[in-house]
Amino acid sequence: MSVALPICPFLPTPRPGLDWRALNVHRDSGRGGEFYRDCLEYGHALWQRGFAARAVLCLDRAMGADLSGYEPILCEWPLPYDAMAWMISRTPPEVFVGNPRVHFQHYADRMNEPRRNQRRWRAWACWALVRVVRPEFPADPRHCVFEPTEDEIENALCRHGHLGEAELWQKTICSAAPQGKWCGGGDSNTRPAV
Repeated sequence: MSVALPICPFLPTPRPGLDWRALNVHRDSGRGGEFYRDCLEYGHALWQRGFAARAVLCLDRAMGADLSGYEPILCEWPLPYDAMAWMISRTPPEVFVGNPRVHFQHYADRMNEPRRNQRRWRAWACWALVRVVRPEFPADPRHCVFEPTEDEIENALCRHGHLGEAELWQKTICSAAPQGKWCGGGDSNTRPAV
């Protein structure tokens, strides 16, 4: 039996009875603003039903929507960095969330097209969020991968993300970080201990 989880203040209120069909309707169509909103809404519905891991994956899909950065939906519901950090940090021990750090590490390293660089650096940005909000999650020691610094992530989001995305991510990192870790730029020495 799943545990009911609280409303996330960073996501739209889900329609009653929302299920997988909300995303399935976009299977053969563009994955633009409507897909993005449906991912946010369905992710919130999954979260409230106690399916934290599935909710995180749904927000992943929202991050991969084909958006230019100027869609009206992004004014109301910005890219879900805040929601991702909020959910992962508030998942109770009895609710399965997997290991989001490993998920994002693998996801970033194995990213395919479309928009490979944009989606890859968003995955690294979420990986960094997990390291801040749930530092107890270990990396995958069998997966040899270059782990970027905060500056590298920020610079890549500036190059490949939407206008203002790097600042949005940095704001989330700073609000989630204990006493200034990962805030205001820096190098690998400002990263939380692995």
